[in-house]
Amino acid sequence: MTALICGSLAYDTVMVFPGRFRDHILPDRIHMLNVSFLAPKLTRYFGGCAGNIAYNLRLLGGEGFACGAVGHDFGPYAQWLAANDLSDRYVKVLDDEYTAQAYITTDLDDNQITAFHPGAMNRSQEIAVPTNAGIKVGILAPDGRDAMITHAGQFAAAGIPFIFDPGQAMPLFSQQDFDTFIDQAAWITVNDYEGQLLQERTGLDPRRIAERVDAYVVTRGAEGSTIHLRDGRQVHIPCVRAEQLLDPTGCGDAYRAGLIYGISRDMDWETSGRIASLLGAIKIAHTGTQHHRLTPGEFADRFGEAFGYRFD
Repeated sequence: MTALICGSLAYDTVMVFPGRFRDHILPDRIHMLNVSFLAPKLTRYFGGCAGNIAYNLRLLGGEGFACGAVGHDFGPYAQWLAANDLSDRYVKVLDDEYTAQAYITTDLDDNQITAFHPGAMNRSQEIAVPTNAGIKVGILAPDGRDAMITHAGQFAAAGIPFIFDPGQAMPLFSQQDFDTFIDQAAWITVNDYEGQLLQERTGLDPRRIAERVDAYVVTRGAEGSTIHLRDGRQVHIPCVRAEQLLDPTGCGDAYRAGLIYGISRDMDWETSGRIASLLGAIKIAHTGTQHHRLTPGEFADRFGEAFGYRFD
């Protein structure tokens, strides 16, 4: 079953400052901040929610198309997609824009200062959700505001069930927007912080949100995740112990790829959630959002080791 993954495609430029921000930022001078940090280590990664989810879904043997707008500098990312057997059929290149990019500086305490340039992402609404391409399931991952509203409406009009994954785009929407998204979506997934914001914005508790969709999924980091179902049941998914805790960036996208894989194969929620949890644990043991590698068979073996049964 083919999935359409609407969301951002971005470059993540990560720099490491070999010191501590707190030693250079004076609390009584925060109103006139002017600081510079020498960061001798720099790494550039291919990222963005749509790219990350598509990459992880492909690792599982699933098929998903990233859908988003990019800029004239997208060439290296396009080569990366091709090298990893990922399609750019629904990626639109805008010659007068830059690809979205985040510039992240991290200190020795793992504090981060990030600047984000949306670039072409702000025009992703120019790409229409295809209605004649065999798309059976979708996900609405963080993107530009207009794009998320437009694509949600197009998914709903086409009768394509989709996951609403607001993520870091949550501040862009009003209570009315969230009510519309909930009515349009088949599933919703958030982390615990985003869940609190969603519940405050809508005035709905998890049970009432779940009554309006097929499942409301809340991830809680090391505490695992909870899947609230329409019938009132709750499915608790354990956290899988990672080989090492190296880089949490992109773990949520890996989890969502696992959900899409399970949903597209009509798996029960216990298995779908466990696939998602394991894929997130595999990702966190690697630096970067698209640099962990494994075959579908290797993943099935690791799933069996972690949970005592096989899903394939």
